[in-house]
Amino acid sequence: MKNTVNDFTNIISLTSILLVLTLASCNSKGKTEAANTEATIENTDREVVTITENQFRSGDMELGKISMQEFNTVVKANGMFAVPPRNQADVSAYFAGYVKDINLLPGHAVKKGEVLFTIENPEYVQVQQDFLEAQGRLSYLKSDYERQKELMTDNVTSKKVFLKAESEYTVTLAQYQSLKKRLSLMNINPNTLTGETIRSVISVTSPLSGYATSVNASKGMYLNPSDIAVTVTNTDDLHIELKIFEKDLPMVKTGQQINVRLQNDTDKVYKGVVHLVNKTINAQDRTVNIHGDLVNEEEVKLFAPGMYIEAEILTTTAEHPALPSEAVANIDNDFFVLVKEDSTNFKRVLVKIGAINNGFTQILNATDFKANTKFLTKGAFNLITE
Repeated sequence: MKNTVNDFTNIISLTSILLVLTLASCNSKGKTEAANTEATIENTDREVVTITENQFRSGDMELGKISMQEFNTVVKANGMFAVPPRNQADVSAYFAGYVKDINLLPGHAVKKGEVLFTIENPEYVQVQQDFLEAQGRLSYLKSDYERQKELMTDNVTSKKVFLKAESEYTVTLAQYQSLKKRLSLMNINPNTLTGETIRSVISVTSPLSGYATSVNASKGMYLNPSDIAVTVTNTDDLHIELKIFEKDLPMVKTGQQINVRLQNDTDKVYKGVVHLVNKTINAQDRTVNIHGDLVNEEEVKLFAPGMYIEAEILTTTAEHPALPSEAVANIDNDFFVLVKEDSTNFKRVLVKIGAINNGFTQILNATDFKANTKFLTKGAFNLITE
């Protein structure tokens, strides 16, 4: 009887242990399933952003739909601002001499006809003297020539005497006209020149209005006729000079828009237009020169010849579905947008993008969305990347 009671007790103990283990296993399994459920909910919540009406107004947010926008094919080019040849002059003295006076500095504004500097040489005196002597002889020789011509007509004088008078008059007249032209180049008025006004100093004037962009002469320097003393540049007709590769030549035509940026300020865009396309290819670097003009003439005053620029020439145009670029956020080279689901919830959705132009981004998978789908087009970037 005693043995029977002990066996029964052992059976009860084993049963209790098995029951405890079973309950513990079930409890652990239940906690794991609950944890998995919570993780799934959290992961789902990360793709949904809730925005209250107050947040929407205070954040100055906006909604919008995918729309068709124009996208341009561009040809990239480098170049600089320049002026046409007629707007720049290298000034030198026609006659050698020593610089007597010069007050110019690079950047000084000058007017056409204004004295840039003066030069001195005793040889200038001889030119003026020769002119006055030729002028004095010319009056007598002209009278003698006309008198001999009349006598020749009346057969009163010999042909030899007439020819001599004609020859002396013609030679002196040529000398007079030649010296008169030289005086004009020396900025000496031959009509007012007298023995009392002969001088050894002459003035060199500016051939155009503009700015003295380089000054190579200094006081006391000896200038040869070939030496460039001053360069004067008129910036009124400043234009764009670009270089494109020969493969891009068929796409570029006159009248196309140019977006110009300075190399140290790429955010600011200046508008231009293609004015001239060169038809000759540079044999060394296989490039073609493109000339353009700024659309806003007031912007010409902001720049100087020689400033380097980066440019885009807008060639062909096509329409593509797009969203404002502010609506698209880049996260590790994946691009996301916020799609409106209901009054307060927006879902983060992956999109494929194409070209970016004029503040819009092309959406390659636009057909994945319904036509009436609304997107958060302003204020989305920070919400997506948080």
